[in-house]
Amino acid sequence: MKHDCVCVGLTTLDILGRPINAIPKEGKTELIQQIRLTPAGTAAGPVVIASKLGLKSALISAVGNDDMGFCVKNALARQGVDITHLQDRDDMPTSTTILAVTDQGERPNFHAPGASLMLDVDEKAMETLTNTRFIHWGGVGTMLVLDGQRSTEILQQAKSKGATITCDFIAPGEQTLDALKAVLAHVDYFMPSMEEAMEVAGTSTPEDTAGFYMDLGATNCIFKWGAKGSWVATPTTQMRIPAFNVDVVDTTGCGDSYCAGFIAGLSHGFDLEKACRFATATSALVATGLGSDAGVEDFDKTLKAMENLDEL
Repeated sequence: MKHDCVCVGLTTLDILGRPINAIPKEGKTELIQQIRLTPAGTAAGPVVIASKLGLKSALISAVGNDDMGFCVKNALARQGVDITHLQDRDDMPTSTTILAVTDQGERPNFHAPGASLMLDVDEKAMETLTNTRFIHWGGVGTMLVLDGQRSTEILQQAKSKGATITCDFIAPGEQTLDALKAVLAHVDYFMPSMEEAMEVAGTSTPEDTAGFYMDLGATNCIFKWGAKGSWVATPTTQMRIPAFNVDVVDTTGCGDSYCAGFIAGLSHGFDLEKACRFATATSALVATGLGSDAGVEDFDKTLKAMENLDEL
């Protein structure tokens, strides 16, 4: 089966509760409204939303052979995601995050890294990557096996077969810039958060930040910018796409869902600006519920939201 979208990289299990404004003292219990378990991360987060938006989607990642991994696989399968290439590892647990979502939508969290750090792409997974329309390369700098020359070889081959490549990173560290240098020449749309992009680039304006990454080879840059919306830079123009006004419950996964919405927009033939507006609507809907898979039902309802939501 030819896929519309294949996401590669970081997969976590998110354990979320709301509202949590403080840790109860002395081991006491406090009742809250909601607790959820969701697949998340810069690969699993987008792939769930892409599937909800009607794309034939697959995930290439790794989980531990543990209860958390079972939860991730079960949830992905329920959403119609192809998990043929989701690897089980006995040597590492599933990457897991506990998020305490406040009544203001903030989300302090505790993260335990896991199996997706050691993800590799085998021959069968490579066949899938060279037979898909869109590849989202998520979590650059956090894939210890793939970062570097290995990622260059994979994306170069996939792009030669006609794939459109989008790319994101998370939790930048000392290794992130070198890992980005290995992939950006093969990336059509580089899509990190504005804050993290500026942190790595050492810049303070959207224009300079875009210039930094385009000098490294990125064809286009789309910086996700929270309540400011997003900033789009091409070789010929730069513009801001406003955010939409919604009642925010939780912003977990909003950036990842933006990437999925953007890919869905392109897959339907939208031009760059309209695809970004559709991505913005996707992200806005996710913010109305708890977890990275909340809010979005299908493509048509998301399109309607894009057409009817007020801009901030």
